[in-house]
Amino acid sequence: MSTTSSKNNEMKWWQLSLFGVGCTIGTGFFLGSGIAIKSTGASVLIAFIVAAIGTYFVFDALAKMTAKKPEKGAFRTYAKKAYGRWAGFSIGWIYWSSEMLIMGSQLTALSIFTRFWFPTIPLWVFAAIYAVLGLAVLLVGSKGLNRLENIFALIKIAAITMFIVIACFAIFGIIDGTREPSVPANYFPKGLLGLWSALIFAYYAFGGIEVMGLMATQLNNPKEAPKAGKIMLMLLTFIYVVSIGLAVYLVSWRTFNSKESTFVLALKNYKIPYIADIFNGALIIAGFSTMVAALFGVTTILVSLAQDGDAPPFFANKGRLKVPLPAFILSAVGLVSSIVMSLLMPDSIYEFITTGAGLMLLYNWMFILLSANRLLQPNYIDRAKYYVGMLFIILAVSGTILSKELRPGFFISLGFVVAIAVVALIMHAVWKRSDTKGPGTMFVKLEKP
Repeated sequence: MSTTSSKNNEMKWWQLSLFGVGCTIGTGFFLGSGIAIKSTGASVLIAFIVAAIGTYFVFDALAKMTAKKPEKGAFRTYAKKAYGRWAGFSIGWIYWSSEMLIMGSQLTALSIFTRFWFPTIPLWVFAAIYAVLGLAVLLVGSKGLNRLENIFALIKIAAITMFIVIACFAIFGIIDGTREPSVPANYFPKGLLGLWSALIFAYYAFGGIEVMGLMATQLNNPKEAPKAGKIMLMLLTFIYVVSIGLAVYLVSWRTFNSKESTFVLALKNYKIPYIADIFNGALIIAGFSTMVAALFGVTTILVSLAQDGDAPPFFANKGRLKVPLPAFILSAVGLVSSIVMSLLMPDSIYEFITTGAGLMLLYNWMFILLSANRLLQPNYIDRAKYYVGMLFIILAVSGTILSKELRPGFFISLGFVVAIAVVALIMHAVWKRSDTKGPGTMFVKLEKP
């Protein structure tokens, strides 16, 4: 189902850029960057630059397809047009299942951050509160979500800017600390293999552009989608590289871990009142905004699947709410199930599952590039960009095999993909036998001739 520019599509390109910043800067950056630094030291900056370039190629492909013909289903609709119904079905359900799994870990992280101030309250209480708030935001519709994400984006940019300013004060001796800032003695403490395994965390920090692609249908002029993405990624890359560069300048790369924010650790040597509270608040805002954006994404994809007959059609039934009630209920059930899994399953097993789910998002990015390569009839330069983007994604995914902690997640992601592929193969036989014309017949009752 295509979406064309209308009076209801009033979003400007700069608003989409801010929306992209809002739904991208999250715990993947605030916490994941610390894991990346621990894996590869100061050379993490190379990983972020490579991931930024690869992410730009993916969004550029998605934006150009949007500019040519906006589609509500975005990447899954383009995959369907490029490779057939099996591709749209598979990509849609891979995205839906991966995001639902990831949201449980996001809610758990949000609960852990909030217990920084309220240590005696159980995690499930905060998880339930944030889940309800996220679902409430979903009900305000895409315009309300855009405004909220813009506000979140400004808050997160302000927090990172504050860190950059404080770090500069420390470097120039304006504030005193227990350790003198110094240039890292070795940029590759774990060699090229360490850099390779850290690349996946850099990519995680840019996760969210697919949601930006879904929102791009709201642009007043869809042809401005590429410009919105370019500005957003330039801003993100600058923020990421400068802030992480300062962090590894302030403290040793061995200091960083997955339990504390990169920036809180970097400023621990400087006795600055309330700095931990400020960044803890920024972490909560970051995690909540990316969770809400993901919730918007899975609901939109579910409606698109239903409209194409690749999910029960009642999920697309509109009512008085901003989103179809059945789709809203399924998202709520999925969210609750994900919270229960994250709180009851052993930490290691759940981390493997969410790592696998994160890798599944990169498989979607790969299909965006493949779809653009077929649908856009790109020139030699664009075709080269898409192939380089695919190569970077392959490097990031294959790097997880090098890490004992990430390797199980890689195989879990393959398991999910194979399971969905088997279902798609079964349904392909059903579709082939059907004589019904039009979009999908998987869940549509066939009429007798």
